Amino acid sequence: MKKYRVAVIGCGSIARFRHLLEYQANPNVEIVAVCDIVPERVKETAEQYGAEAFTDYQALLEQVKPDIVSVCLPNYLHAPVSIAALEAGAHVLCEKPMATSYEEGLAMIEAAKVNDRQLMIAHNQRFVASHQKAKELIEAGELGKIYSFRTAFGHGGPEGWSIDGKESWFFKKDEAFIGAMGDLGVHKSDVIRYVLGEEFTEVAAMVETNAKDDSNVDDNAVCLLKSESGVIGTLTASWAYNTNEDNSTVIYGEKGTLRLEDDPKYSLIANYTDGRKVNYELGQIQSNDAGGQTSSHVVDHFVNAIQNDRDPLITGEEGLKSLNIILAALESSETGKRVKIN
Repeated sequence: MKKYRVAVIGCGSIARFRHLLEYQANPNVEIVAVCDIVPERVKETAEQYGAEAFTDYQALLEQVKPDIVSVCLPNYLHAPVSIAALEAGAHVLCEKPMATSYEEGLAMIEAAKVNDRQLMIAHNQRFVASHQKAKELIEAGELGKIYSFRTAFGHGGPEGWSIDGKESWFFKKDEAFIGAMGDLGVHKSDVIRYVLGEEFTEVAAMVETNAKDDSNVDDNAVCLLKSESGVIGTLTASWAYNTNEDNSTVIYGEKGTLRLEDDPKYSLIANYTDGRKVNYELGQIQSNDAGGQTSSHVVDHFVNAIQNDRDPLITGEEGLKSLNIILAALESSETGKRVKIN
């Protein structure tokens, strides 16, 4: 079977602890090139993986012509670099959020279509076992009608995770565009769409910058969402949970309640109105603290989709729907009004 030639553009923490390790573990790919604007960083990474080092992504695309490209860059570069890679004939796995605007997202989708390449957005929470099991239970009618939910993702901030610490692009609006909402909130907008099988039509939000010094992006946000069928719930994203990370979701239905990643032992707890309680031990959700010791399954899924010429689970279209919720939340906070989601 053909080995796909992979290039990783951006050698920061997400590349080091996720993409590169997972490509290295996949027998169907070979890491042939890496790129970063910091010469020492890219040289070290290239030596580690036996790859060619570049500081210019356009030179990489022209000279290497990779089959697959991972885009692991600051948010403002996701769209232009992804489009360039698609136009160069590569399949693209892009980190979230996929873009900084609806128009950029559409351009990425169009580039994939025109060049007949796969585009996947790395929303890894769809592959978490508790999220997949909850989706299965809801689809089977175990909860009956869904009424409400609350989903949260918060930790102490990216300075403890990013390769550049407090100097990271995460805190710079011209590079990040959005803060905690792009880092964490978009994960939750994607996973709640996935688990409930619902699209959201309206949002009201309060988005603040109140926890980080020397930052001009949001670090605390609370959003109220309404779905097409009338389900309402809250989505919270924060870089101010300084003691413990929270990555939980609770779903309230006619026949019961599901608690996802809300208990230290059981990754999913189902409480039913008839008195039944089912505890599921499905393994812990992957967090930044895991240091890449467990797979996110994103790379394996993407490579498999390419091999079998089928759409990945999180296409560009799916990534854009999840981004649109966040864009609408930002608009709501700025205008003080409820906003219809595009």
